[in-house]
Amino acid sequence: MAKSNNHWITSAQETSVYSPLDQKRTVDFAIIGGGFTGLSAALTGAQLGMQVAVIEAQSIGHGGSGRNVGLVNAGLWLPPDQIEETLGKQAGSKLIQRLSCAPDVVFSLIDAHGIDCDAHQNGTLHLAHSPAGLPDLENRQAQWSKRQAPVSILDAEETQKLTGTSAYYGALLDKRAGVIQPLDYVRGLARAARSAGAEIYENTPCVAARFGSGQWQITTPQGHICAKYVLFATNAYGQMAAADYTPKTSIVHYFQCVSDPLSDEQRAMILPQNHGCWDTGLIMSSFRLTRDHRIAFGAMGNPQGIGAPIHRAWFKRAVARIFPTVTWSDTDRMWAGKIAMTAEKIPQILYRDNSATVFGYSGRGIAPGTAAGQDIAEFFASHGRKLPYVPMTDRYRDNFTSVKSIYYEMGARAVHTVSK
Repeated sequence: MAKSNNHWITSAQETSVYSPLDQKRTVDFAIIGGGFTGLSAALTGAQLGMQVAVIEAQSIGHGGSGRNVGLVNAGLWLPPDQIEETLGKQAGSKLIQRLSCAPDVVFSLIDAHGIDCDAHQNGTLHLAHSPAGLPDLENRQAQWSKRQAPVSILDAEETQKLTGTSAYYGALLDKRAGVIQPLDYVRGLARAARSAGAEIYENTPCVAARFGSGQWQITTPQGHICAKYVLFATNAYGQMAAADYTPKTSIVHYFQCVSDPLSDEQRAMILPQNHGCWDTGLIMSSFRLTRDHRIAFGAMGNPQGIGAPIHRAWFKRAVARIFPTVTWSDTDRMWAGKIAMTAEKIPQILYRDNSATVFGYSGRGIAPGTAAGQDIAEFFASHGRKLPYVPMTDRYRDNFTSVKSIYYEMGARAVHTVSK
C-alpha cells in the first residue's frame, strides 16, 4: 500500500475500523457523513436516547475533517459585527455567543472521552503578514473586546517570541482557541459515539435518499436504513445521491506539508507555547506544530491541479523565508482538502422533510461543526422545540459556484506567482 501524504494519517493515535452496512436497520436518526458535524451529532443524539446510525462513504475523517489544519478557533472567519449585520442583531448575537464558546465545547469533549488528539488550548495567533494587516487585526480586537472576549494585540517583538520568526508585523492572540490533531479528534468522536450506542458504518456510500410517509429511506450498496430524521453532513464532499438535499457551494482547496523534525534548539524557539497560526494575507497561509515536533505549513491552492508547480514553488520560497533554519526534505508529500464557501461566509442549515443539511463552514469547521452537530441532534431529539444557533432555512442557492471556485484558485495562483 502506498504511503499516505497526509501526515495526520501517518501520525494518528486514535484508530478507526468500522464495517460497512450489510443489513436493514431502523433508527430514529440517520447521519450521512463521518466528519466533525456528523459524529458530534451522533454522540449527542445517542446520549439523548436516540437510536443513531452513521454512514460514511470512505473512512471516518476522509473528507475535510481529516485534512484540516487543526486550528480550533472561536467564532467564524467574519468579524462579529459583520455577522450581526448579515443575520440581524438578535440572530447574529446568538450565533456569535454560541461559537465564542465552541472551542470550550471541543476541548471538553476531548477531556470527557479521553481523545488522544494532541490538544493544546493555549490560544491561536492571527498574524499580520504586512503592515496593512494590522488595522484588520485591531478592528477584530475591538469588536471582540466589546463582547468581553480574551483577545489582545501583540507587537512585532512579542509575535516573534511566540512564533520563532520575524516575518510578521504583529498578531491577534485569542486565548479561547487552540490546536488539535484533527483526524485523531474526529476518530475520537466516532469512538465516543459508538460507546454511547450509535452505529457507525465505514465504506458505506449513500446510493439513494428518499422521504415519504414521514420516514426516510436510505439505500446503500449492501444495506438499507429507515429513519425518522436525517442529517446530511458531507459539506464539501457531498454525494451525488444526496444532491437534492446538498446545495452547491464554491470550493477552495487548501494544502499542507510538514517539515523535518525540529531540533531541540529549534523547538525552544519556534512556537514554544504551541500556538496555531494563520495570517491576514488575501491568499491565507497557516502553520502549527505536530505531535512529532514538525511544522505543518499550509496555504490556499490546489497542489494537484494545473497550478501545482506554482503553489509548490511558492511553498518552498515561503518556508525558506519564514523559517530559514528549518529543513523540508520532502516537499512533494503534500496533502490537500476542500473548503465549502457560502456566499455570505456563514454556515447554513437547510431544513426540510425531517432532514437537516449543514454546509459552508468557510474554513472554520472544527468548533462550529462540533457545535452544529450538537444543536441539530438536540433539535431532532426535542422534536423541533430546541432550535439550532445557526438560523435554518428551507432553501439555499448560490449562483456561479463553479466560476467562484475557479476565481479562488486563479487568485491563489496569481498571488503565489508573484509572492516570495
